[in-house]
Amino acid sequence: MSVAVRVIPCLDVDDGRVVKGVNFENLRDAGDPVELAARYNDEGADELTFLDVTASSSGRGTMIDVVRRTADAVFIPLTVGGGIRTVDDVDMMLRAGADKVSVNTAAIARPEVLSEMSQRFGSQCIVLSVDARTVPELGPDGTPNAPTPSGWEVTTHGGRRSTGIDAVEWARRGEELGVGEILLNSMDADGTKAGFDLPMLTAVRAAVSIPVIASGGAGRVADFAPAVKAGADAVLAASVFHFGDMTIGEVKDAMRAEGITVR
Repeated sequence: MSVAVRVIPCLDVDDGRVVKGVNFENLRDAGDPVELAARYNDEGADELTFLDVTASSSGRGTMIDVVRRTADAVFIPLTVGGGIRTVDDVDMMLRAGADKVSVNTAAIARPEVLSEMSQRFGSQCIVLSVDARTVPELGPDGTPNAPTPSGWEVTTHGGRRSTGIDAVEWARRGEELGVGEILLNSMDADGTKAGFDLPMLTAVRAAVSIPVIASGGAGRVADFAPAVKAGADAVLAASVFHFGDMTIGEVKDAMRAEGITVR
């Protein structure tokens, strides 16, 4: 029996409010995170992902409060990311009510932190968030960039800062270090509503055996099934749900019509 594909709304939280923009810029208010989470719970979301876009120590108390209130209001798994740097940060979020944490920049700075987290809390709790983009031909200073083997690189700071790390290899390395899932964010597609990055999904799927969540680019209900067929175990979207372009039920119906098993 095939495992059901999960549909996951993503809530980018800034100072206690949900926001959304294009390529992480021009953010606009999308509502109260707890109210939105409760709505998605009622609409049939399989999980929720919160990303703290403030991601600073000053915003940490606000985010913990949001997580705690959301965990009290919904009964589906909750993943929290943004500013998660240490084992203690993971512990704090899990105690607040998160089921999983998503790690990005801290793992790039010190990959061993992924092993420390997964050994302490279990692989099922640790998600590696890979913010990937096509390697641009030229750097900010106009000099040519060195290509990566796959053609995609890992970025930080909302896709604006290059790391030079090959995105497919980094996903593979994350699995080796013990993470239980890859959240694959296409920085090229984020907020564009032009569809998921299917070639990148296919490449990462071939490189890892753990679940892959497709993120970035959903614009129509028809965009989700191709992502699953390219290898995604779950599909994530934000603005199309927040602003009423489509409902979770409509996405699931469209995938069912393509022969995909959903919950």
